[in-house]
Amino acid sequence: MTSVNPFNISDSEDEAERNPNDTDDTARSPSGDAPGPPTGNPFSPPADADAPTLLLTSNRTSPSGEGISVSAVVNSSMAGSAETKVSVDVIAAQLLRDQYILTALEFHTELLEAGRELPRLRDYFSNPGNFERQSGTPPAKDQALAPGGPLNRAGSISTLDSLDFARYSDDGNRESDERVAVLEFELRKAKETIQALRANLTQAAESEVPSQERKNFKSSPEIQEPIRPLEKRALNFLVNEYLLKNEYKLSSITFSDENDDQDFELWDDVGLNIPKPPDLLQLYRNCGTPVSSPRDTVDVSVEVDFGDFPGNCLAQDSQKKPDLSLQQQTEVVQELEYQIGLLNNDKQSLAQQIKKLQSEIQMLKRTISSPPPTTLDLGSQNISNPSSSSSTTTNTSSSDPLSVPPTDNGKYLDIQGASEPETDLDPPSTQNTSQTHPQPQPQSKLKSQPLVQFDKPNRKLSPAFLQALLSFCRMCSDSRLGAEVSRIAGSEESVMLMLGRCLPHIVPNVLLAKREELIPLILCTACLHPEPKERDQLLHILFNLIKRPDDEQRQMILTGCVAFARHVGPTRVEAELLPQCWEQINHKYPERRLLVAESCGALAPYLPKEIRSSLVLSMLQQMLAEDKADMVREAVVKSLGIIMGYIDDTDKYSQGFELMLLSLGDPSERVVSAVHQVFIPAFAAWTTELGTLHTALIPSLLARIEKLLMQGEHGLDEHKLHVFLSALQSLIPPLFAMVLQNAPFTSRVKLRGDTPAIEVTRFPRPASPLQDVSTIIGSREMLSALLLLYDNQLEHEGTTGWDSLLWVVNQFLPQLIEIVGRINVMSSTCVHEFSRFFWRFCRTFGKIFTSTKVKPQFQEILRLSEENVDDSEGNDILTKATVPIYATGVLTCYNQEEDRKLLVGFLEDVMTTLSLSHAPLDSLKASFVELGANPVYHELLLTVLWYGVVHTSALVRCTAARMFELLVKGVNETLVAQRVVPALITLSSDPEISVRISTIPAFGTIMETVTQKELLERVKMQLASFLEDPQYQDQHSLHMEIIRTFGRVGPNAEPRFRDEFVLPHLHKLAQANNCQAVEIKRIDIATQLFEAYSALSCCFISEEVMVNHFLPGLRCLRTDMEHLSPEHEVILSSMIKECEIKVENRGMADAQGSMSIASSLVGEDAKTKFLSKMGQLTTSGAMLANVFQRKK
Repeated sequence: MTSVNPFNISDSEDEAERNPNDTDDTARSPSGDAPGPPTGNPFSPPADADAPTLLLTSNRTSPSGEGISVSAVVNSSMAGSAETKVSVDVIAAQLLRDQYILTALEFHTELLEAGRELPRLRDYFSNPGNFERQSGTPPAKDQALAPGGPLNRAGSISTLDSLDFARYSDDGNRESDERVAVLEFELRKAKETIQALRANLTQAAESEVPSQERKNFKSSPEIQEPIRPLEKRALNFLVNEYLLKNEYKLSSITFSDENDDQDFELWDDVGLNIPKPPDLLQLYRNCGTPVSSPRDTVDVSVEVDFGDFPGNCLAQDSQKKPDLSLQQQTEVVQELEYQIGLLNNDKQSLAQQIKKLQSEIQMLKRTISSPPPTTLDLGSQNISNPSSSSSTTTNTSSSDPLSVPPTDNGKYLDIQGASEPETDLDPPSTQNTSQTHPQPQPQSKLKSQPLVQFDKPNRKLSPAFLQALLSFCRMCSDSRLGAEVSRIAGSEESVMLMLGRCLPHIVPNVLLAKREELIPLILCTACLHPEPKERDQLLHILFNLIKRPDDEQRQMILTGCVAFARHVGPTRVEAELLPQCWEQINHKYPERRLLVAESCGALAPYLPKEIRSSLVLSMLQQMLAEDKADMVREAVVKSLGIIMGYIDDTDKYSQGFELMLLSLGDPSERVVSAVHQVFIPAFAAWTTELGTLHTALIPSLLARIEKLLMQGEHGLDEHKLHVFLSALQSLIPPLFAMVLQNAPFTSRVKLRGDTPAIEVTRFPRPASPLQDVSTIIGSREMLSALLLLYDNQLEHEGTTGWDSLLWVVNQFLPQLIEIVGRINVMSSTCVHEFSRFFWRFCRTFGKIFTSTKVKPQFQEILRLSEENVDDSEGNDILTKATVPIYATGVLTCYNQEEDRKLLVGFLEDVMTTLSLSHAPLDSLKASFVELGANPVYHELLLTVLWYGVVHTSALVRCTAARMFELLVKGVNETLVAQRVVPALITLSSDPEISVRISTIPAFGTIMETVTQKELLERVKMQLASFLEDPQYQDQHSLHMEIIRTFGRVGPNAEPRFRDEFVLPHLHKLAQANNCQAVEIKRIDIATQLFEAYSALSCCFISEEVMVNHFLPGLRCLRTDMEHLSPEHEVILSSMIKECEIKVENRGMADAQGSMSIASSLVGEDAKTKFLSKMGQLTTSGAMLANVFQRKK
């Protein structure tokens, strides 16, 4: 328990800092021996402290008011003897005599903490009998009795922190305060008892394992001694502490739950009365550090005969411990033999290093024997100046071996002898030793370098005086930096050695934004440094130079890595650069992983081919499968493409194909884009060389598409189809290049200056330069020459002997057309994908190829002729996706007049054939939707539809009317007004009622999309004629089509058209349906009305229209549904109820709106007053902002 000193004037540490003089005087022990104030009285306050301060301090210490009494004691003692020190024992006796028990206890605690225990107080408080007496008689003068009143022991132990001192006042019962003092004392004694018991338990636990069993563990190291309970609890505490410090909070909670018998908040709960050990991190860092012996050690040079070593040690051990048992001596022998083995191994490795260094020295001697004459060696000063030569030799011999590594090979010229001879204070024996064994390397260097002469002063100063005089030139060579500065490199290798030592210290002190400036220095040093470890360290610094390198910084590092690889060759790239990439493959920052991915691609040309196709490929494959960052996977795909450009191991084809499929299925668009731009072209180039592009790669993709179509009869996976088809589309340029390169005319290619340039629109725009056919071939000149021969061969000479082109015509195209016929024509996505594929395919292979090879195969399958109109089997192909893909993917490749006529004729034939054979129009609709997306074909499509408008067959005219509905949405309003509306009005007056009904959806679409009022009025009049003309009153199909159209276009139509035309006519139709006698017609109309009202209920409808038309129409419909469909009747009832509630709420809102006018006037008045008050404020903007801040 930390006690409070009642004589301490300072109230807190802050006050102690503010009043240092007061603290120094008052913080001392109140004993008579302690140094006190200058007055000699230990209780006299300082000069600047008054009496009330002392009284307040004492009063705060003892809540029961003893402080006043203490002040009285102090004042009385001060008054009695102003110059005499009062004995501590006298103060204690007086306190006990006057029954100031709590104050005496505090005084006792202060003395204990000061190390001056008072026997009187110790005996009093250690005697429980003083607190159990029932007598209240004051004690005698020479006795220390307990205070009066019963003081029984407490049933429970309360800590000092748990006591509520607010309950006690100065006027309260003193017995409760004395009871608190007793409880505190008992608590302290209980804690001492607990500590003693813990010590006994610790000793008992330590001795649980028998000594013989411990010997067995020591003699057999492979047998691990079982963990003791105390060890387990200590380790548990350290592990939990580690988890908390490193933010593994959930793991810590779980660990605590599994060890619920241990308190991890308190180290004493472990049960060991020993200091808390270091944390796990410190234990790990120090586990490999040998424990230093407490004995004094001296460095000496000796030779050891290892044969005598164990005996000597045993002899020494026997002298020190003559009572060692035989088993213990055996253990010592085994330990020493093990140490001998380790020392022998060290000896052998050091001997090998010595041999290696000696060979390097000899080689350097031969190199230095003929130095360039212009080299300046400052080391010759050692010969010219005798006084400095000795100091230089001494400094060299006595320097720290860490600062002068043996790899210098004597090539550094030490200038500190000339500049700082006075710093050598080594013993003479060291000097003699260094002079007796000179190094041959500097001597040869000195002989080969020209001597540098210095002017000697004509003075007779003693060397000691001169050395002392030069000592005032303050120089530092004993530090690492000082040692580097004091030496000048005498060769290129020495420069590299110096840079290798200095760069690791320079890099951390350079700003992150400027560290790329160090890249050339690091790379040059790493290239030329002779030590592998230093090179590895420098390359590690290079890859860790910047915490999160941006694009420009990564480019700099990659450029340096490539320059390094070009300089050192593939072996060192594999041994030194690749390990750095491997270390950071799982780095937490994506920028660092991105650097690794880019490095693998940049270094691919400079690696051994075995490593390129094994280790690097595996690294990239792992990153592609595991990395979560899109930009990293994108870089991995690009690097994989570069690897595919250099790989020559044919066994890796299957792995490359799997990597292509894996990367194509990546969820990131940027990764998939990189696959098409880099990986697939590179992989296709390799397969072209292998001859497997058209024999393995393309057939594999086609097989997967066919399998997907077979599995997707009930639901096609359009995403997978897109993946495979996009890959196939990216293979079109490599396929065409392969056809050109394997053509019969390749031997006749001659590059001439008059070769015509390739048209800009000859090929589709490539996704990347790697998909440009000219890049694949080699040059645009070569491609131009090949294209001339290619067109000539197709037009005049045929394809005989042209195996690659024959494969395309006879195998590839028929398989594709078969696949097209199996896809669902209703899937606009699939139709669009295959249309784009055929468009790119035909544009790449050329117009002649399309006209002579592609179109005939489609035409043969479609077989459009008048004879096949009634042939259902022949017309079945017209209902499939072959029609829209042929129309939009093949016939639109070229946009000349003849091509447009062919497209128009094909669409007219398809429309006629499907109409006359009563076949579904889905294929024709898909063609119109795909072509209508491009405004270029709007005029063409209107021409086709006008052909249907004027056709003699009513079936064809009906089809044309329905096709206008699809075309209106994409056509501009000018064409709608000039071409569409006149055609529809013509059809609306057709003699056939079915043709007139077919125009209703198109009129509805115009009402939905067009904004011109004239057009809308014309359409409105036409629809009104359909509804109000008596000849149409009994036309059930017309009413069905109108209701269906109103439900489709009503929510998106103009509100005025909806309120004034759609809803009133729906109301009339609902009323008329109540009187319908034919039940089938009645339920058909009711069902369509229900769908229409459900769609229109989501729109905003005015209150007038709601009351007059919408709600009455719903009630009429409910009347029909009560008899025809009860389940619909329930829904209609809820809709009617909701509409009625809306009407009521609007009425209430209007009533409240009139009331809100007056309230708004009041609100405006309050607003004006508030703003006027705010305008009167003269505070600054910052203070004004603080007015509205929330109080914390």
